[in-house]
Amino acid sequence: MKLTLKIWRQKSPKDQGEFETYHLDDASQDMTFLEMLDALNEKLIDEDKDTIAFEHDCREGICGSCAMMINGRPHGPGQEITTCQLNMKAFKDEDTITVEPWRVQSFPIIKDLVVDRSAFEKIMEAGGFVDVDVGAIPEANIYPVEKKIAEEAFDAAECIGCGACVAACKNSSAMLFVAAKVSQYALLPQGRPGGLTRAWNMVTEMDELGFGSCTNTGACEAECPKGISLAHIARLNREFLKAGFNKVGIEKE
Repeated sequence: MKLTLKIWRQKSPKDQGEFETYHLDDASQDMTFLEMLDALNEKLIDEDKDTIAFEHDCREGICGSCAMMINGRPHGPGQEITTCQLNMKAFKDEDTITVEPWRVQSFPIIKDLVVDRSAFEKIMEAGGFVDVDVGAIPEANIYPVEKKIAEEAFDAAECIGCGACVAACKNSSAMLFVAAKVSQYALLPQGRPGGLTRAWNMVTEMDELGFGSCTNTGACEAECPKGISLAHIARLNREFLKAGFNKVGIEKE
């Protein structure tokens, strides 16, 4: 395959950055998208040029680090895949492919296609954990959970924090990410002790970090590589309201 690649290059967070055009004449349809970028970087090394910086780790759709827009879509064409799972069969010979990082204020660009997603870590630090003394390891069946509820909790826990939901949202909202993390605890008995503060703290932190509001356009669900449902946002709203009523009650006391 012969490809024309328009890739965003930016040396540092303070630099302006711009698109640069590259030509790759020996790409294979058997490659993944990241393997194609590896091939391009090998060519740049041979030409004694600066390689393209992009983040990756597992290359199995688990780590969520390959955060890039491909032809205007988070992770590129296809449903419920990350960039590392995107196969070059999705493109044709002599295609032009535009590659850029997430365009999100809360995810500042570090270099080229690498963005700083530590804002998600700060949201998790605000409440995405179980803070109780659990003592010794309990018997596995001590907390009976209905199968349907357990499956929904596990579906929420599949969120890999890649940021595609934020990149796809016109408001750069992180509601789907926060909702998934709240749901995985709110649905299970082990996560209920901190339920009255978790949603409040995480949403508050999300707002302080500059993420936008949710207007339920559904772009986040459509581009999520794990198919996280918008229904979790409804649960987050309920948890947030309960936390708000609890907070008001405590302040009155």
